[in-house]
Amino acid sequence: MRRMETDARDHISAWAAGALALIALAGVIGVVGMSAPAVPVLAAPAPVQPPDQPVAGLTTFRGDAPRTWYGEGPLPTDPVKRWVYPNDGSKMCSMSAEGGAGSPVKQWCGTGWTGQPNVVPLKDGTMEIREGAYDGHYHFLDAGTGEPLMPDLVTGDLAKGSATSDPDGYPLYYAGSRDNHFRVVAMDRSAPQVLWEIDAHDTSLAPHPMWNDDWDGAALIVDDVLIEGGENGYLYIVPVHRGYDPRGLVTVAPDRPIVVPGFDNQLLQAVAQPGEINSDGLDTRYDVSIESSVAYRDGVVYAANSGGLITGWDISDVLDGGRNVHQVFRFWTGDDTDASVTIDDEGYLYVASEYQRFDRTSQQLGQLMKLDPRNPSDPVVWSVPALELGFEGAGGSWSTPAVYGDTVYMTTAGGRVLAIDRTSGTVMWERQIGSPAIGSPVVVDGTLLQGDCSGHLYAWDVSDPNAQPRLEWNLNLGDCVESTPAVWHGWLYVGTRAGYIYGIADAGTPPPTATG
Repeated sequence: MRRMETDARDHISAWAAGALALIALAGVIGVVGMSAPAVPVLAAPAPVQPPDQPVAGLTTFRGDAPRTWYGEGPLPTDPVKRWVYPNDGSKMCSMSAEGGAGSPVKQWCGTGWTGQPNVVPLKDGTMEIREGAYDGHYHFLDAGTGEPLMPDLVTGDLAKGSATSDPDGYPLYYAGSRDNHFRVVAMDRSAPQVLWEIDAHDTSLAPHPMWNDDWDGAALIVDDVLIEGGENGYLYIVPVHRGYDPRGLVTVAPDRPIVVPGFDNQLLQAVAQPGEINSDGLDTRYDVSIESSVAYRDGVVYAANSGGLITGWDISDVLDGGRNVHQVFRFWTGDDTDASVTIDDEGYLYVASEYQRFDRTSQQLGQLMKLDPRNPSDPVVWSVPALELGFEGAGGSWSTPAVYGDTVYMTTAGGRVLAIDRTSGTVMWERQIGSPAIGSPVVVDGTLLQGDCSGHLYAWDVSDPNAQPRLEWNLNLGDCVESTPAVWHGWLYVGTRAGYIYGIADAGTPPPTATG
C-alpha cells in the first residue's frame, strides 16, 4: 500500500544483481524440490484420524480456498449494535511504525485491512469470534455477547490482515503479526499456545527478504499443507502433520518449509526504484511483498504481490507427500496488487489492482481483470478501469472482488461499488459510497455488504442481477470500516479503526450456533 515512482528501471545496482543471482540459485534451485530435516516442534505427534467433518463456520478470509464463500445467512433486516468489544471504556490501540523500520511511530487503533473475523464453533455448539487487532493482540470472543472466552494471544506488534482457523476441526489457529512472526497456535489449552512459527527474517528459508516482515494474508490449509505468503516477498508451503499427543492435545510436526520467491528478475527490473538499504538490511526499492491471501484450485496456488505479479504454483507433488513445486502461471498487472486472487467455478481468475505507479501497463490493462490461466500467453479475458484516486494519493482497488452467480462485484478506493457481468465484463450498475473504501464486498443470500471510511456499512438487495440494487439499510458505525465483515446466521461481525469490534444483529436475533 505504498506509492512508488515508475521510471527507474536502469537503477538496479551491482549488489542487487548479485542478490538476484543468489536468489535464483539458493531460493529456487536450493529450496524447491529438495528435502530437508523437519523443524523441531514442542510436542511429539501421534497419528490420529482427522475429525469426522469439516468445521461449520467461517474459518478464513472469504471462507474457502478459491476465496469465494462469504458466510451463511440470514442477514439482519434492521440491524443494531448488539455488543461492542472492549466494553470497559478502553480501546484496542498500540504504537507502531508508520511504515518500515526507522519511520515515525504513530498510534494504530481497531481493526484494519483485511481484518475479517473467523466465526468458528465450540464443542458446546456456540460460536466464537477470532480477530486480530491493532493492539497487537488476537482476541477470542463469545459470538453472542462479545465477552472474552480465553486470554488474548499477545504479539509484539500489530495483528493486521486476517487469520485462519483450521478448516478440518483441529484446534489450531494460523496467525501472523507485524512482529516478523507467523504462528501456528494450539487452541485446546487454557490459553493460546504457540506450537511453531516462521520468522520473516530467517534467511535460511528466504535468502533475501525483499520488503517487510509482516504477514497480512490469511493462510490456507489444503489437506495437511499450510500455504502462506509474506511481505518479505516469499511464498511458504509447509506440510504441517497435524495430530494429537497421548494426552489428547493437538500437535504439529512441520517439515522444513518449501519456499519460493513470488518475484523474479524481470519483475524487479520493472519495479526497481532509487532507494537505499534500511536498518534491517532490506533494499527499499523492491516492493514485491505478498500482502494478499493466497487462493487455491485443482493443485495450483495463486499469489499476488505488490510488484503486480500474479503467479501460479503447482503443489500437487507436495500434496502427495513430495517436495516439488513448479510455476505454471505468470502475469504482470503493472501495479501493486494487494487484493487476493478470486477463482470462480470454471477456473477463471479475478484480480483487482491498485493504480499508484501510474504506468502505461496499468493504464492499458485496467484495475479489475478476468484472467484465464489455461491461456498463459494471453490470459486477459476482459478488464475494467478504475483510475480515480481514493486512498493515499492512489486509485484502483484494495478490495478482493466477490463472485456471486453470474456477477462480479468490485469496490474501488474512490468509493465506487460496481456490478460487472462475469462473462462479458460489462458494468451493469454502480453506486457511490464514501472514500476511501478498501474493505472487500461480501454477498450472502442475495444481499451485498460493503463498508467505507465514512463509518458506514451498506446492504443492497442484489437478488435479481438484472435489476438496479435497492438499499436495504445503512448502519453508521462511527468510524472507518476498513475491515471486511463476517456473516453468520443472522449476525455480522466487523471492527472499525475507532478501536472496537462489533456484534451486529436484529434486536431479537438469538446468539448464533453452529447448526442455525
